[in-house]
Amino acid sequence: MKLELRDIYKSFGEKQVLKGISFTAEGGKAFGLLGRNGAGKTTSIRILMHVFPADSGEVLLDGLPVDYSNVGFGYLPEERGLYPKKKIIDQLAYFAQLKGMKRADAVRAIDGWLERLGMSEYREKKLETLSKGNQQKIQLITALAHDPQIIILDEPFSGLDPVNAMLLKNVVFEEIAKGKIVLFSSHQMNYIEEFCDNIAILNDGKIAVQGALRAIKRSYPRDRLIVRSKDCDRILADASYACASYGEGALMLHLSAPSEKQSVMRALAERYDIDEIKVFEPSLNDIFVEYTGDNGGDAR
Repeated sequence: MKLELRDIYKSFGEKQVLKGISFTAEGGKAFGLLGRNGAGKTTSIRILMHVFPADSGEVLLDGLPVDYSNVGFGYLPEERGLYPKKKIIDQLAYFAQLKGMKRADAVRAIDGWLERLGMSEYREKKLETLSKGNQQKIQLITALAHDPQIIILDEPFSGLDPVNAMLLKNVVFEEIAKGKIVLFSSHQMNYIEEFCDNIAILNDGKIAVQGALRAIKRSYPRDRLIVRSKDCDRILADASYACASYGEGALMLHLSAPSEKQSVMRALAERYDIDEIKVFEPSLNDIFVEYTGDNGGDAR
């Protein structure tokens, strides 16, 4: 499957929120849609899910307009939208039925997910009795119980402890392995780097940068090395003009040109006790700040 947003524009009154955005997400891969608050992510997601229409542009699945009556979407919102005083099984079944499932099939699928997420004991409980993390897992079931082809996860790891975060990661990897389209929106860049092959960073309603994350990182000048060694003090003393501390037990060494890296690596390995040498690449957080740091916009 291939999901495309093509040249999407959207305004609310006189405020232009989206200014011709285009991106593509493919089945069997996770796609990261990033941006500061107000950059246009939520508006993009709502147009994608047909909550409201774009002013112009297209949303396509495999080259054709999305048939929303036949294509299943699963959405995990950042803000929880469940009923705190209702039994968990009743409201999960209700939401699954809204998405076209018969109640018996919905209950069967929900029980499977409750067991998968270690939540079966809470089946007859009211939502308000659960911890924040467990409420997040119940919200996740609403997004997955009807077996959607397209899954949209907005800040999915919010409120989860490390054990539950690992459980959710395993679930997401399983859904990706099934060939589904998984779209992430998050400010937790470490999760985006772990899951997403491709990203798009929105800034002020426009795509600031997009493409394969690996290719974006490699597009930066490869003229810095990260060196980890017990001899950092010696290296720093010998080459203070070209390097600086980079955390405990590590240095960043600046090269005159990227072509020097092999010879410098060999020279360091021959002269010092080196644990690791690698070319410095910016983190996704570095890239995000570079493309969105000057202005945050106030789009919804």
